[in-house]
Amino acid sequence: MAGHSQYSNIKHRKAAVDSKRAKLWTKLSRAIAVAARLGGPDPAANSRLKTAIIDARAVSMPKDNIERAIKAGLGELGGDAVEEVLYEGYGPHGVAVMCEVMTDNRNRTAPELRKLFEKFGGNLGASGCVGYLFDRKGLFVISKDRVNEEQLLELVLEAGAEDVRIEEQVFEVLTSPDRFSQVNEALEAANIPCESKQVTRIPQTTVPLTTEQAREVLQLIDALDDHDDVQNVSANFELSPDVLAALNA
Repeated sequence: MAGHSQYSNIKHRKAAVDSKRAKLWTKLSRAIAVAARLGGPDPAANSRLKTAIIDARAVSMPKDNIERAIKAGLGELGGDAVEEVLYEGYGPHGVAVMCEVMTDNRNRTAPELRKLFEKFGGNLGASGCVGYLFDRKGLFVISKDRVNEEQLLELVLEAGAEDVRIEEQVFEVLTSPDRFSQVNEALEAANIPCESKQVTRIPQTTVPLTTEQAREVLQLIDALDDHDDVQNVSANFELSPDVLAALNA
């Protein structure tokens, strides 16, 4: 769990200074469109759409863009339908990797992802090859200096969270995906800011990496994460405090 949270925070900080806002908005628009197509246009009755809109608002996506994405998902704007696909494989040093993808052309996306895996010392595998190593969860990462532990426990457990784990500098709140929006609303109502928040895949076991191994793995992760069709990347590596410090240096 710790390694995954560390990577989530690395991605969060990277996103905060990333100038490629248009690319991020495109990814979020696809997530909103797919959620609307699968569950309808009303966020109150569609928890997945509600979560996608929360993500979009967190990076200041305009209301017009959100509404346009919902209409696209309902087929009101024409164009090719976007479908959700899960790609699985292994990175360097036996690290399991999962890519949540939204694409309008599998025949284009699959070869491109296979090429990225191979370029950075990994290989794209068959469906199900690593999926059993992960659980899909909502994850909120909250700095310890933002909230009292007892207050946080009472608040999030009452809102439906499954667990709160304590790391060195942060609290990690875990939820089922369908309780993500309720826990998010509870945190917002209490004015408790999050370092990061997302529905993601949490590894059941992790692979410890040295600093050099971590750099090789992160090259693959960053390349996958930067692909236009990739919504989220999860991996089961573990970073010790020394390795994390070296990467952040």
